[in-house]
Amino acid sequence: MENVFDYITQEKTKYEKPIELADGWDWNMKEHLRKSFLYINSQFTEKNENRNLRPFRNKILPIINIQLRTEGFDVKDITLYASDVKNAHKSFLINKYHRKWALDNFIDTFIDDVVMNYCLYGGVLVRKTNESRPEAIDLRSLAFCNQTNILNYPFCIRHSYSFVELRKMKGWGLDENGADIDIEKLITILKKEEKNEVEIYELHGTMPVEWLQEDESEVESEKDVSQIQIVAFYQDENNQAQGVTLYKKRMPELPFKFLSRDKIANRSLGRGGVEELFEAQAWTNWNEIKKTEMANSASKTIHFSDDPKFKTSNNLSDVDNNEVLSLQEGKKIQQIDTYPRNINIFNEAIARWEEDARLLGAASEGMLGQEPSSGTPFKLYEAQNIEAKGLHKFRQGQLAVFMDEIYRDWILPHISKEIVKGDKFLTELSANELQEVADKTVENKANSLIKKKILSGQIVFKDEVDLLKKTIRETVLKKGTKRFVEILKDEMKDINISVSTNIANKQKNLGLLTDKLVNIMRQYIATPEIRADKGMNDLLNTILESSGLSPITFSPPPMAQQQQQLPQKAQQPQPQLTN
Repeated sequence: MENVFDYITQEKTKYEKPIELADGWDWNMKEHLRKSFLYINSQFTEKNENRNLRPFRNKILPIINIQLRTEGFDVKDITLYASDVKNAHKSFLINKYHRKWALDNFIDTFIDDVVMNYCLYGGVLVRKTNESRPEAIDLRSLAFCNQTNILNYPFCIRHSYSFVELRKMKGWGLDENGADIDIEKLITILKKEEKNEVEIYELHGTMPVEWLQEDESEVESEKDVSQIQIVAFYQDENNQAQGVTLYKKRMPELPFKFLSRDKIANRSLGRGGVEELFEAQAWTNWNEIKKTEMANSASKTIHFSDDPKFKTSNNLSDVDNNEVLSLQEGKKIQQIDTYPRNINIFNEAIARWEEDARLLGAASEGMLGQEPSSGTPFKLYEAQNIEAKGLHKFRQGQLAVFMDEIYRDWILPHISKEIVKGDKFLTELSANELQEVADKTVENKANSLIKKKILSGQIVFKDEVDLLKKTIRETVLKKGTKRFVEILKDEMKDINISVSTNIANKQKNLGLLTDKLVNIMRQYIATPEIRADKGMNDLLNTILESSGLSPITFSPPPMAQQQQQLPQKAQQPQPQLTN
């Protein structure tokens, strides 16, 4: 029976061979990742060291940058809330705590890594760590995996650690964790090989249970179990590779999640953002190389002469201005025409491939920051930009659902443990949040004063209450948007926290939205009575909904409508509150 070291060696070799996706279509994941990485960084796939007359005109990078901007999102788009009605009012504090926690744990950077791998390579592999923040695995670090499905088969991640990093790995090299060599002994062996780092293979998956046992008599039955194996290799005296185990353990569940972009049947990775532009980039490079070769030829001035003595006795590079050259009688000299007459063929081909790349990458002229073609109507140009974002918004939705899953399974349990400890921190309130805090504070303090006066037998007048509310509101608003928020210890105990990644407003065109709001505001100022006419009111609501705006935002509260319809009454005391 093969051991874990033989298995790793064999699978590494297999990973370098392509698989057949369809008749006539072979695909290799390792080569796919390599080519994507090279192209995005303006590197050729072969003879890259020879850049003489080989320009690389990168058509991929601008389009990928658009995908990263439009398909990504921020921590502020992730909302946490209390899922039970009883504690719903605590959602404000929970969400503010999450913003602070996410900043401390660099969750924004983690989201960027997820989006980067997803857009570039066609999929993202995420690992649960012992820390609060998950890790997005660089797919190029895979030593091997099954090229049809990553998580359903064993896969291995390759690491290169310095000796300092290796010594920091907790639990590695210990007998109780299945190690057959300790860290210091391995370092001593590698130093004899004049190495200053070690290559580590981290193997995950369902594999033979025998690989976990030191004593074969302990194996009850032959079956595969989910496990992790951490191994390294060194060269023995006969220059043969020898494997050693630093750590091995059963794993109840695989601590990984995977998301594919634009899925392709029978393939582990979906269609990557770089991959869909492979052809456009390759042919753009080919045309640019041909143009450069033509320009190189055109830059040379070449003469010919039928005077056999002229070539040996004259060098035109040394000729002074207005110098007279002699030729034999009846002989002549003239310049060879090297004008690149066919260069426009290549320019047109490059333009066609550029247009094709923009279509495949859903990158309009506006999104690339280019001016529209002459004569393009503004409304058409605006509509094209909005439509071009549709595909990116769809993919962004997939990423949002994936992020919700990561939060529910891995992050929320950690936050729930941390938040019950209590915390006090500085946060910044939005305009709506500040208004809400002011409303709650005003209502609370006003009710307290009214109750106090009633219990003491005093009469409370409306003007007095209104003045108090105005004073309290002004005091609250003057303190600004930055406030200290305190969560008491155990205040959030036994609260079920849920998550929602809200990207609905992420793709809004702010200029277009502002234009709509200004038009609505002008209509309100010009005809304030429009809300009193039911027919006009229904029509206006339809217009608002079609524009992507909420009619509720523009509706006056019910009490305000009643006050407009009822005549003013004389000032009366406030009704007494009952206990």
